[in-house]
Amino acid sequence: MKKLLLHSCCGPCSTHVIEVLKDKYDLTIIYFNPNIFPFEEYQKRLQEQKRYAKLMHINVIEGEYDEQEFLQMAKGHELDKEGEGRCAICFEMRLGQTAKMAKRLGFDLFATTLSVSPHKNTNVINQIGKKVAEQEGVEFLEENFKKKDGYLDSIRLSKKYNLYRQNYCGCRFSIREKSEL
Repeated sequence: MKKLLLHSCCGPCSTHVIEVLKDKYDLTIIYFNPNIFPFEEYQKRLQEQKRYAKLMHINVIEGEYDEQEFLQMAKGHELDKEGEGRCAICFEMRLGQTAKMAKRLGFDLFATTLSVSPHKNTNVINQIGKKVAEQEGVEFLEENFKKKDGYLDSIRLSKKYNLYRQNYCGCRFSIREKSEL
């Protein structure tokens, strides 16, 4: 069975993706999300990811948290709406790190839970995934986890396992955007 490193943005989004992949791959989760603000929110999401992964018997690797790195990369995109340029920068940061980690640790391929969200552009995610895969010399599993009601399934599974489900994407800018609605 091939070893897959799965980048996860949070426990709730990982639920459906894990259901889809768990019988096809030897899964390990990487939780690399330095975009999440505030740090307490990052920790809450990490703990929920670990709790769910433990139930599923999947190991979790925690990436380094450095919001300043994200803010530097997003400079000039602070006013972008969700789905615009800032998100692509964030995807590239997280998928790039995942690809590097997959290669360094000897995984056969990597993937991300990001495409399960109806708020995320799957084509952009997959283009970035393929780009960083090529740069690092490791395979990217191109998927659209929204298919077959993936997002609705993630909500159902989150309720079943009583997972904390956040009400904003994660970065400080998405909090502002949510409050403007």
